Amino acid sequence: MKYIAIDLGLKRIGLAYSAHKDIATPLSAVERKNRNQAASEVKKALDEWEVDAVVVGIPIGGSSEDEMRRRVEHFMNLVDFKGEIFYQDESNSSIEAENMIKGEIKHIRDGRIDSISAMIILQRYLRTIK
Repeated sequence: MKYIAIDLGLKRIGLAYSAHKDIATPLSAVERKNRNQAASEVKKALDEWEVDAVVVGIPIGGSSEDEMRRRVEHFMNLVDFKGEIFYQDESNSSIEAENMIKGEIKHIRDGRIDSISAMIILQRYLRTIK
């Protein structure tokens, strides 16, 4: 099964890909200008990588979980993805991503942290299905 994970943010959308249960790779992040443009670019990535399922990071158990699920569902409706959608806890994934690239500039704003965060979310999900 082929997956893309999404770390949905207001400025950038991190993406990561996996076709194997052991390997997840960060992809280029989508710079979000507006939701329709962002949804179109995410749809293009899903089609290009021919994914079967999407894994979306949300804060599971937090006070914002319900609101984030609504936002994600709305966004995925705009994407018009016909495959399965799974939710995975994203807690601290951005902090982990920043720690992974500590040697680089502290606050990189080119989407690398967002896509590494998506990779971490995808790795967490893949561990649950082994």
